[in-house]
Amino acid sequence: MGTFFYMLLAFLVGVLVGWFIWGRLRGELDSLRGDLDRTRSERDRLRADSDRLTGELDACGRARADLERRLGEQAPTAKAATAKAPAAKTGATKAAMQAPSTLMSTSAPAKPAPKKSATAKAATAPRASAAKTATQKPPVSKASAAPRTAPAASKAAPIAKKAATGKATATAAGKANDLRRLIGIGPTNERLLKGLGVTTYAQIAAWTPDDVKRIEATLNFDGRIERERWIEQAKLLAAGDEKEFARRFPTAGEASNT
Repeated sequence: MGTFFYMLLAFLVGVLVGWFIWGRLRGELDSLRGDLDRTRSERDRLRADSDRLTGELDACGRARADLERRLGEQAPTAKAATAKAPAAKTGATKAAMQAPSTLMSTSAPAKPAPKKSATAKAATAPRASAAKTATQKPPVSKASAAPRTAPAASKAAPIAKKAATGKATATAAGKANDLRRLIGIGPTNERLLKGLGVTTYAQIAAWTPDDVKRIEATLNFDGRIERERWIEQAKLLAAGDEKEFARRFPTAGEASNT
């Protein structure tokens, strides 16, 4: 009895395992079949594309052959046209060369100029003598030549005045001044300014805004020249107005003015 029971149990287990394995294999088989169907449909699509491309290639070949045939037919016509063009040019050139000679041969002879009569010669003689007398230059007097020298003298006057002014400026600029009298200029700044060629009050008084920017950039100042009124001080000292300078800048010239 026990042996029969074990045999039955083994049979049932074998049936269950076989059914499970068959189900797995069947699922994989169905998957492979689906992949095969997809591959076949892809193959059919590729074949259809290949047939379409082959047809287009054949159509292009036929169109090319047609164009080559048309070009071959038009080539002789173009050659004939190019051959006729030089002949036409040479014909036109010959016609142009022959035209002047034809005109010269057909033109009428020029009529000789009529001779002047004795009466006409007698009438033209007084006119010629009158023209000669009119073209003679009158003598130039000394009185008329004198005004010409006046403009030259008037031009020379401003030139001499400019030269005198330039000499006076050069003399004033050549004499060095004591720049330490200005508030803000000590021994160090005076040495730096002299290194830049600034030695007189007149030079500082004539500074332009561009000069101020250039000097401040060189001396590493930041608005110091305008803040300490260097140009105003220099103008007073250059003009020699010591009284006004002492009134406006009472601390100028002191040891602590820098």
